[in-house]
Amino acid sequence: MRVSREQMVENRARILREASRLFREQGFAAVTVADVMKAAGQTHGGFYSHFASKDDLIAATVTEALTGEVSGMADLEAWTDAYLSPLHRDHPAQGCPTASLAGLMRQQTPATRAAMAAGLEAQLMRFAAALPNIADAARRREAIGRWSAMVGAVVLARAVDDPSLADELLAETRAWLAGKSTGT
Repeated sequence: MRVSREQMVENRARILREASRLFREQGFAAVTVADVMKAAGQTHGGFYSHFASKDDLIAATVTEALTGEVSGMADLEAWTDAYLSPLHRDHPAQGCPTASLAGLMRQQTPATRAAMAAGLEAQLMRFAAALPNIADAARRREAIGRWSAMVGAVVLARAVDDPSLADELLAETRAWLAGKSTGT
């Protein structure tokens, strides 16, 4: 039975959504094509009508995951608080793809690294545009510094097995960023 074009688009979107969730949660190496297809409710054989290889899936997933990321920045302070929260730290499968996947990029294909670079560039542009009361010349530097601190804090908070230290990393990064805003 042939699948309609609309159904193919929907199936691909579901595959990418599940791959993104699984990769964020478990990493690229631990997730198989069969795992992704099972999670998406598809057969393993159907994979190749959407992607040429697992590397192709990874690149497409990174592109899709970073599209629109850093949305909801109208209230930058509230967004920062949510990003630097234990809830975000404890749920990488639903959280920021940059914090979950950036550390895995070094071993990926040029296409995947290019997708991460394009996604990161878009994130920085959206972040810079959301920064209030900053001269245009300083916006990019401020966006890079703030985004790097935020992603780094989440990565480090997820890396330790000490809940107090993990909470401190998030709280102190929030406090440091708030101090930068007030000039303290």
